[in-house]
Amino acid sequence: MIETIEIKTPMDDELVMRLKSGDRVLISGDIYTARDAAHKRMVKAIEDKEPLPFDLKGQVIYYVGPAPAPPGWVVGSAGPTTSGRMDPYTPMLLKLGLKGMIGKGRRSPEVKKAMKKYKAVYFGAVGGAAALLAKSVVRVEKVAYEDLGPEAVMKFTVRNFPAIVVIDAYGNDLYETEPVRWACSKE
Repeated sequence: MIETIEIKTPMDDELVMRLKSGDRVLISGDIYTARDAAHKRMVKAIEDKEPLPFDLKGQVIYYVGPAPAPPGWVVGSAGPTTSGRMDPYTPMLLKLGLKGMIGKGRRSPEVKKAMKKYKAVYFGAVGGAAALLAKSVVRVEKVAYEDLGPEAVMKFTVRNFPAIVVIDAYGNDLYETEPVRWACSKE
C-alpha cells in the first residue's frame, strides 16, 4: 500500500527535505494562489523594493485561477494551470523563502536548480479534477491584485488537498523518471 503523507503549511526545510519525488501528500493549512500576471507583479514589487502581498517564507503557491463559487461552495472549480508560465519568476520567489508550488506540467532547468539551492518542492495536482480539488478548499480570502479577477492573489485555507511530489528538493523529477520506467520495449 502506498503511504499518503499529511503535511501542514507553512513548510520548513526539514519537511521539504523529507519529501521525495513520487510521494503522495494531503496538504492542510493556508496556501496562496497566483498565476503569471500576479507573479509578474510580485517580481516587479521585489525589484522596486516594495512590500509583497504576503510573506513568502515557508509558503506554498497554487497556480490556479478558480471559477466563481456556485451556491453552497466556498470556491468554484479550482484546477491547476500550466506551471511553466511561472518559470521566469519562480527562482526569485524561491530565493525569498517560497517552499512549495502546486501546478501541472514540467519545470525549467533554472527552476529545478533554484529548488535544489533554496530547498523547495513542486507538487502536481490532477488537471481535470478541478471540482474535486475545490472541495478541499474550506475558506477563501482575497489578498491582492483584485483587478486580475480569478487570477488575483488569494489565500485558500485547505484541508486534505491531494497532490503528489513531482520534483523534490534533490532534483528528482517524475517527468524524467517515469516515462523511462514505463516505456514499452520496441522489441
